[in-house]
Amino acid sequence: MPDIMFSYETLTIERLDAINKELENKDALDILKWAYGQFGESLIYACSFGAEGIVLVDLISKVCPDARIVFLDTHVHFKETYELIKRVKAKYPKLRIELKEPHLSLEQQAEQYGIELWKSNPDLCCKLRKLNPLGEALQGAVAWLSGLRREQSPTRSSTQFVNIDRRFQSIKVCPLIHWTWDDVWTYIKLYRLPYNELHDKGYPSIGCEHCTVPVEEDGDSRAGRWSGIGKTECGLHQ
Repeated sequence: MPDIMFSYETLTIERLDAINKELENKDALDILKWAYGQFGESLIYACSFGAEGIVLVDLISKVCPDARIVFLDTHVHFKETYELIKRVKAKYPKLRIELKEPHLSLEQQAEQYGIELWKSNPDLCCKLRKLNPLGEALQGAVAWLSGLRREQSPTRSSTQFVNIDRRFQSIKVCPLIHWTWDDVWTYIKLYRLPYNELHDKGYPSIGCEHCTVPVEEDGDSRAGRWSGIGKTECGLHQ
């Protein structure tokens, strides 16, 4: 276990800027080596098992074969997503992949907040089924990994390798910020990695089944999430 040199409580903006300056010319594998060297067991990867997620899982397996990976199981993911997780577990048996569930079942949520909450109040639905579970998963951890890329959307264009995450009072490390969509798929094909079959059917970004639709070719990668309601993020990265 490494000696953790800083945490959310002690990391100043000046120190953060210096760290990112030091890491600015590193590649994704270097960032992962740095992150696991800094935080060890206190680093968690919150993986959605999208294309970026598969790349990160493979890279992580090279750096920390028994890393802890958390998938936020909302109970309304596509069957293809659950099938992919089974394949990933088989390919990387040493990785500790945990499906983190919300406290409320879908039936209990409907009783308390009404049926199809993802339609009537999608922000609350995301809070109950994703934000709160991730907050619980991060308890006791100092930092977490994310597959955010700057190219994905304007809201992600200023993401750094190392970020202060005020929502979860944590440090968020994003090794893929400079990768393009083509880079992601080049890596997947080069190493013949398993991936979600929905990517072949017009789904660049895959979330919950009720809130994800395919997008037109060359469309914004986030356009298929919460389409038509002006929502582009579940809240994990705000």
